[in-house]
Amino acid sequence: MQKKLLFKALIVGMLMLLLGVPLAMIQSTISERIAYREEAASSIAADSVGEQHIYGPVLVMPYSEVYSVEEKDKDGKPEMKRYRKQSQHLVFPNELEVLSNLGTERRHRGIHQVLMFNGAHKINGDFIVPAATELPHTENGSQITPERPFIALAVADVRGVRDIPRLVWGTRSVEFEQGSGLRSSRQGLHATLSMEEAAPGPVKFSFNLNLAGMNSQGFVPLARNNRFVMSSPWPHPQFSGRFLPEQYSLDAKGFQAVWRISSLASEAQAQLRLREQSAGQGENALPALDTIQAAFIEPVNVYSMADRATKYGLLFVALTFAAFFLFEVMKRLPIHPVQYLLVGLALALFFLLLVSLSEHYDFVASYIAASAACIVLIGYYLAHVLHDWKRGLGFGGALCALYGILFGLLNSENNALMLGAILLFAVLATIMVATRKVDWYNLNNPAPMPVEQT
Repeated sequence: MQKKLLFKALIVGMLMLLLGVPLAMIQSTISERIAYREEAASSIAADSVGEQHIYGPVLVMPYSEVYSVEEKDKDGKPEMKRYRKQSQHLVFPNELEVLSNLGTERRHRGIHQVLMFNGAHKINGDFIVPAATELPHTENGSQITPERPFIALAVADVRGVRDIPRLVWGTRSVEFEQGSGLRSSRQGLHATLSMEEAAPGPVKFSFNLNLAGMNSQGFVPLARNNRFVMSSPWPHPQFSGRFLPEQYSLDAKGFQAVWRISSLASEAQAQLRLREQSAGQGENALPALDTIQAAFIEPVNVYSMADRATKYGLLFVALTFAAFFLFEVMKRLPIHPVQYLLVGLALALFFLLLVSLSEHYDFVASYIAASAACIVLIGYYLAHVLHDWKRGLGFGGALCALYGILFGLLNSENNALMLGAILLFAVLATIMVATRKVDWYNLNNPAPMPVEQT
């Protein structure tokens, strides 16, 4: 009997490993669907607009500088040579406040969908405009000739600009034009000022920017004092970047987040100046900028959830086969390897049903439908295999508990390891308790009959 039991255990183990092949194929199918979704997202971004990243406004003050340098001629005699140099000086806001309201919508490409947003940004603050004598000089005594300054606003994808904004500069209004005017980032907008409008001293500014994008919205804290307020009806934000919100509120109606960042905490000003100096040396030579960012994430990514579920597929099969094997041992009711295989295939098909249904319907509803179909099928089949409908119902109830535990694992990513460890311990404990009185050496021998004493 021991050899027969060992042989049956080896066959069951081989069947379990064999079922890893369809599970791997299903996981490969899910990976392909993930790739298709990413292609759809890239296609939508290529046809409409991508992730958004804004830095500015920055006051750019171009100027020409004429200076003299003493050099030696061919005969070694000193002579004065005059040079002209074109430069620009970046002036950052003293105070900057950005109030952003970000509405969301979905764009579809086939069966795939991508989350888009429409941002309404109210941007205001003030600059302290320097005098021409305060512009950086290459040589002492050089002559500075200021040129018309402009306000630069870099935008990652200008296709998202929904209308032409107007800059309110002091008491005057100036329309933005295409191109940021910055050397390191050409994409964006600029508003050209007159020399009179750039007179030295403090000046207030404001403008509204309607900007659409996909996935995330980011800003760079370039001012001396920065305040960003983002609000949206989307209840699933993800904050990232160099700084997290100072405070935020989140509920079913959406979120609101507030950042307050000073130039003492950020190196964005120095980074942008270095980017302007390094422009033309390639993208890799440009330093990254300190940013704040809010991403709009899906609460349930059906493909990632299905992919995680398939990782527990072999565990599902192993637990079910272990229950069958114990049933054989304890009830002395043989189960054919083909019956093991059919039940294992039904368990594997659950994952394929899950991902195919969830592409069209809500994930929770798809999970319930796929698990219910498999539980009913397996329960009905086992009621006939085990010659008792109660036994079929018992296995069906155990599968209900197993699918319920899997759903808990999928929705508790942070606690998945702990829950999985508890599940395995509980299964092992159940097996040990159930088989505590089994005599594995005498499974084929009937229990001895008690002897009546006369």
